[in-house]
Amino acid sequence: MSPENELVDFFKALADPSRLKIVGLLARKPCTVEELAAMLDLRASTISHHLSFLKHIGLVSARAEGYYSVYQLEEKALREKSKRLLSIEELGAGIQDLDLDAYDRKVITDFSKKDGSLKEIPSQRKKLEIILRHIVKIFETGTRYSEKEVNQLLQRFHEDSATLRRELVGYKLMGREGGGGEYWRV
Repeated sequence: MSPENELVDFFKALADPSRLKIVGLLARKPCTVEELAAMLDLRASTISHHLSFLKHIGLVSARAEGYYSVYQLEEKALREKSKRLLSIEELGAGIQDLDLDAYDRKVITDFSKKDGSLKEIPSQRKKLEIILRHIVKIFETGTRYSEKEVNQLLQRFHEDSATLRRELVGYKLMGREGGGGEYWRV
């Protein structure tokens, strides 16, 4: 089972109110289907269905005791699965096939003319940051630029090069030395 499917099944198991109650009851003590059915006021077949799912993902096990199967919570499995499946790395595993730059490209396209210049400078901070990260790529890392050079390069994007320059510094995408002396890409 893929980590993504395992995570989905884990959440499905604990998202159902009846299964969550079953887990809670089994955390207190092992029970038979009949005991769980009586406590939850559900049919035995419904309890069996829920237990089957919980058993499938490894949260519950059963042992025979005479004519009955006694179900118990696999506490160690619950703790281990919770710790592993809810880790930041595992939660991020399901996004590997997604295009994480799609929104950035959309914003750049929406605000750009065919020649690459800006239609306007975005007023929303999130969109402005995306545009600035796009613009800063024209500056070489490790190269220092005069304010005049910075303005000339920024004019390719918008006539208001002063605003773009200030915003690049404000978003810490470019550094500035002195009162307008040298600029560099951070």
